[in-house]
Parts: sequence; structure tokens; C-alpha cells
Amino acid sequence: MVHFEVFVFCSTFTLWTVFVPFSTAVQTDVKVQVNGSLQPIMAAPGDDVILPCQLEPREDVRDKTVEWSKPDLKPDPSDRLSRVGYVHLYRDKREVPDMKIPAYAQRTALFTDALKEGNISLKIVNVTLADTGRYRCYVPKLDCHSIVELVVEPRSVETWTTETPLHPKILQTPDPNDETAVTGGRLFLSVPVLGVFGCVLLILGFGVSVYSLKLRGQHQTVSQDDLDV
Repeated sequence: MVHFEVFVFCSTFTLWTVFVPFSTAVQTDVKVQVNGSLQPIMAAPGDDVILPCQLEPREDVRDKTVEWSKPDLKPDPSDRLSRVGYVHLYRDKREVPDMKIPAYAQRTALFTDALKEGNISLKIVNVTLADTGRYRCYVPKLDCHSIVELVVEPRSVETWTTETPLHPKILQTPDPNDETAVTGGRLFLSVPVLGVFGCVLLILGFGVSVYSLKLRGQHQTVSQDDLDV
């Protein structure tokens, strides 16, 4: 909005009025925040994971420094020159591998095409149990950061058996075409097999009954002949 201030100058013969415009617009700085994950990211050894981090409001960070680190790692107290490297460091529009923790070499990456949208999520491939912990994403120029927790745990036997039951002795995945299913070490026949088996028993039972009646009839005939003689 533009306002005008009025200045009045008086002299002996003339009255001058001067209007001087000035702006009262107030510029407010919007604080940029980093939104991560409120829940831990769960993974198993060998998985690829993404640690989410998004700037809000969205801002292009292609020309800014982005740091990913593990805040719980501390330098060696016996070595004054020691320092903790980064999980991933992006500076001057490129990755800086020289300052990376050796265990993360060639295992981390940013989504460079998404940096213009403020997406600074980190991808870690082939995670290990040692990767478990808290991760901090930080943009120094904007002075904003977020913490994301990663939990890497081996898959338990129970977890695997809920998806694909394993043979209790040889621990191999059963053949999907097999007509038997193994559960808890007991063998259960499938429904079609039970039906066929039942029909066979029924036929055998009927045959045995007919044969028994036939033998009984023959026995009665022989006995009657003996009486006649």
C-alpha cells in the first residue's frame, strides 16, 4: 500500500503543499522447515531404503549444501584431529565423497532431479545391521534440519513362515504344485486328494460287502444240499 505524507511550507507570500509518497509494505520472512518421518524406517539386511526429508515450503536447494550425518557418532577422544565424516555430503552441486564415512562409500545418493522441489531424501542401498541409528539431514544456509531413525533387523523365522512356509527339516520352500502342505511338521492332504481317497474307500467297502453277501449265499446253499442228502 502506498501512503502520502503532507509537508506544508509557509513563506511570506506563498503557501506550498508537497505530497511525498512512501511505501508501508512489510516483508515477512517465512521459516523453512524440514519434514522427515515420525516413525522409524524398518528394514532387513540387504534392503534398499529411503530416508525421507522434504523442505516446507518447497525451495530449490540445488545450489545449497545438504548434509546427512549420524549425530550419535562421536570423534575419537584420544585423537584431537579426528572427526566424524558424513553419511552423505552435497556441496557445490555435487557429492563430496572425500568427507564421507568409509562404510557408506558408494551406498548413498540424493535424488538430484528432486532437489529443485526441496526433496533432500537420502537413499541407502544394501543396508547392514551397523546402519541402525539416527540420521540428521541439515541445510546450513537455511539453518533447518530433521532427524530420521533407521532400524535394521534380521528377518525372523516366524516372519518368513507367515509368507512362505518352509519344510521343518530341510528349510526349503515347498513346491507350489505339490498336493500336500507342510504346517508345523504335520502332513495335511489337500481337498482333491481327500475326495479321491474317500471314493476309493467307498468303492472298496461296497465291493467287500457284495462279496461277503455272495459267500454267505453260497454257504447257505451248500448247507441245504447236505440236509437233503
